[in-house]
Parts: sequence; C-alpha cells; structure tokens
Amino acid sequence: MEQLKDQTAVVTGGTSGIGLAAAKRFSAEGAYVFITGRRQEALDDAVGQIGPHATGTRGDVADPADLDRLYASVAERGKPIDVLFANAGGGEFAPLEQITEEHFDATFDVNVKGMLFTVQKALPLLNPEGASVILTGSTAAGSGAEAFGVYAASKAAVRSFGRTWANELKGRNVRVNTLVPGVTDTAGITGLAPNAEEAENLKALLTSQVPLGRMSHPDEIAAAALFLASKESSYVTGSELYVDGGLNQI
Repeated sequence: MEQLKDQTAVVTGGTSGIGLAAAKRFSAEGAYVFITGRRQEALDDAVGQIGPHATGTRGDVADPADLDRLYASVAERGKPIDVLFANAGGGEFAPLEQITEEHFDATFDVNVKGMLFTVQKALPLLNPEGASVILTGSTAAGSGAEAFGVYAASKAAVRSFGRTWANELKGRNVRVNTLVPGVTDTAGITGLAPNAEEAENLKALLTSQVPLGRMSHPDEIAAAALFLASKESSYVTGSELYVDGGLNQI
C-alpha cells in the first residue's frame, strides 16, 4: 500500500539511523524523498539505499545557508512538501561541572536552532492542502538522566516547539507532532561511549531500563514516523508519540 503516493518528503539527518530508515520507508510508500547529511560519502550511500526517487543535499541544519540550499533544491522540483521530518540532532554526555560553552552551543545549534529554521524555512513550500511536520524528540527530555542535562534541555525545547507550532500552523492545514524514540540501536548510541567496550556496557545499561527488555530498531521508529506522515493520523496534531518500549510509560 502506497500511503505517500506522489508526495514529497524531506528528512533531515537522513544518512543513518532513524532518519535513513524513515527516508527508505517513505520512498517505499511512494514519496519522492529529499535528505540531508553533513558528509558527502554517507549522503551518496544513503541516496543509493533509498533508490531513484531520492535527492541528497549536503549540509548542516545549524547553518541557515545550508537549509536555503536544501529548500532551493526542493523548490526546483516544482512540487510542495507534504511531509517534513525534522530529524537531525545529537548530543553528548557532560555532567554539570564539565559543561562548556562549546558543548552547549553545539547541542543547541543543531537540536534547537536547527530545528527552528528547518521548519520556518520550509513554510512557503508546505502543501496548503495538508502537510505533516514531524519533530524528533527524546525520552531524555523528561527523564532527568545524569550528565545529559544540555541534551535533555534541548529536546524539551523541541517538545515545546511541537505544541506551539501545532497551534500556530493549524490555520495553514499543517499538522505538527513530535516523535519520541526510546533507546534505539543506532550509531548515535554507540557514539556516546569512548570505546567499543563502554558502548556495549552503555547499551546493556539502557536496555535494562526498558520494560520490553530490548532496544528498538530504526525501522520500528520509521513505522511510527510513517503513521504521523500519512492520512492515518489525519486527526492527530500537537501530540507526542512515544515509541520507547514503555520506558517513559511504566
């Protein structure tokens, strides 16, 4: 079933993990997909995995000029954006006494500033007949996890954006929802640890806290993104969809 037949989708941070899984799913459901990534090699590889109905634009969402290039590429195709998955983001551990200005700026530039301008600059291109904007949140936003304060604060801002924008854009026939993944087996999780051994220990610790007893696969998060992207969620806006194995629910 092609739930996104003939639609246009934009996925930031689409070269790996959840972003790539969502881009592949959107394409399989009939959408033409635009993705972003900061490394050209990874971008080219991702476009190859997604298939012929995909375009990659190298850039950093924290740089408004890169976003302008992305949307110029989208506009050249001559079709409006039906689905915007503002997915790019990241973070690192840093306890309060070790937080630096550089750590704060790097996290908020991507997760907050980048999110804001990703959506704002897309507004002229969103389909006036109905569009879905999906923001990527995090269970960390409300968990109080140690040494994750800056990242958690940035994702709390994303949660606030989702609610505010759903209200602001309701008159434009735009739905805005926040997708909240739990512990997902991606390179982002591995990158939080200094080495492979510590990465496995971190995964084991995080998994032990999940009621379902395992990490999610990016494809499982992509399935939820498809729900929010499609007409199946036509009466859903301003919501937070937790796909976390029960981590923040039980």
